[in-house]
Amino acid sequence: MSSTALSPSEPALPDGPSAPEVVDHVAVARLYGEPLFTMPLDLYIPPDALEVFLEAFEGPLDFLLYLIRKQNFNILDIPMLSVTKQYLVYVEQIRKRNLELAAEYLLMAAMLIEIKSRMLLPPKKSAEGEEPEDPRAELVRRLLEYEQMKRAAMQLNTVPQFGRDFLKASVYVDQSIAIRFPDVDVLDLQEAWRAMVQRAKLVQHHRISRAELSVREHMSLVLKKLQGKRFVGFEDLFEPSQGMPVLVVTFIAMLELAKETLIEITQAEAFAPIYVRLAFTPN
Repeated sequence: MSSTALSPSEPALPDGPSAPEVVDHVAVARLYGEPLFTMPLDLYIPPDALEVFLEAFEGPLDFLLYLIRKQNFNILDIPMLSVTKQYLVYVEQIRKRNLELAAEYLLMAAMLIEIKSRMLLPPKKSAEGEEPEDPRAELVRRLLEYEQMKRAAMQLNTVPQFGRDFLKASVYVDQSIAIRFPDVDVLDLQEAWRAMVQRAKLVQHHRISRAELSVREHMSLVLKKLQGKRFVGFEDLFEPSQGMPVLVVTFIAMLELAKETLIEITQAEAFAPIYVRLAFTPN
């Protein structure tokens, strides 16, 4: 009895009636990392496990237009027999996989068969002697409109779109926020002046005398009171004990300083107390 010696580099294969071709010089396949020397007898591969879709269509008109353009048919003179046969073959394929999707295509198939049937019948002549309408006219119109809209959609798709082709640049800039006080309304200033006059009337003296008052001098006095202070209350700039003439001149001096932008009249919020400060004083 003769025997054949195996070289150390050639692994032994299991005995069997039919030895399959090996892969990787070891086994026919690997399952979870383990070598598989024979194909399982209970291996089941579903019929639709491997499907290849070469074309994707958006509807019956898209598929019809594809058939016509692919075969260079004249869209104004469609060969209904050839197109209908190819269309029905495709409908039969999708009907087996997806009945809901095939419903729309079946409706178009019925329309194609109807058009083909009308073309087989003798044309009816109109009373005016005009030529009968081509049964394919409505289908041609719909195909041309669809092709026009499809080209327009493709052109729109080439336009750069935000989020797909480009993004907006955004840069964070840290800026110091300066406090902006609300402007003092004229009515608020009038009310403050009336309150000051009422206070002056309470301390009036009945001595009659003549005094020369200088607006420029009181402008200097107001600036001196504001010097070195961040804010000074509106009432604190007046001295009611000096009488009404001094109050009037001081008020005029303050208005002149505001006009010359030497002082600022502000308030923290509406109806809040009014404050005065030097315009060139840093915050």
